[in-house]
Amino acid sequence: MSESSPAEPWKPAYKRILLKLSGEAFGQAGKVGISLDETLKLSEQLRRVARMGTQVAVVVGGGNLLRGAQFSAGLSTVKQATADAMGMLATVMNGLALQDSLESLDIETRLMSAVPMDTVCEPYIRRRAVRHLENGRVVILAGGTGNPFVTTDTAAALRGREIGADLLMKATKVDGVYDSDPDKNPHAERYDRLTFQKALHDRLKVMDVSAFDMCSEAKLPVLVFNYRADRAIERAVAGHPIGTLITAD
Repeated sequence: MSESSPAEPWKPAYKRILLKLSGEAFGQAGKVGISLDETLKLSEQLRRVARMGTQVAVVVGGGNLLRGAQFSAGLSTVKQATADAMGMLATVMNGLALQDSLESLDIETRLMSAVPMDTVCEPYIRRRAVRHLENGRVVILAGGTGNPFVTTDTAAALRGREIGADLLMKATKVDGVYDSDPDKNPHAERYDRLTFQKALHDRLKVMDVSAFDMCSEAKLPVLVFNYRADRAIERAVAGHPIGTLITAD
């Protein structure tokens, strides 16, 4: 498929997508905190996707601000359940930053959290989230699932199934799924396409097992791609070959 110029918007290949952004997408490498520049770069991509006509939901992580795992080592006095709750609050902070950044670009949004905090965002209610999407709003989903001991991958898979997404897009810093660790093996080969069955059989690290099983059971395609590549999110939504697409067959 040939690429059109930015003056000629690409046509979307998917009606509704669920984009999973880790906390690191909101920060700068090796630094803690929210980078407004990085957040704006994400927002500019999402603006163009929304204007393509695709319904966009975004699950945000909070690792740029706090990781629950940092309390699991040594003699920490913070229990894991408490640490996970702190991590869920961090995702709301990222969600607020993304919301204001998108709205500064004239994109209507709704921030919804699985952890109730009515003064800053809406509670997550599936039917309400779907209605926001149908009305053209970008829906930002924070607070994970509202439960400890659950990864953002699992939250993304759950929300993707709940809202009836056509594609779960896992944004990463690598350009897809490899047959071995490309950082350790210079000869590692990247897959363009995979089946859920092969990924499980070969024990490829796509996402955590519970999230992957959930997507496999629902036959919800998963795209692993490098969101930092030029117009990556737009290209993915337009169906251009990018990253690794995992499907049922």
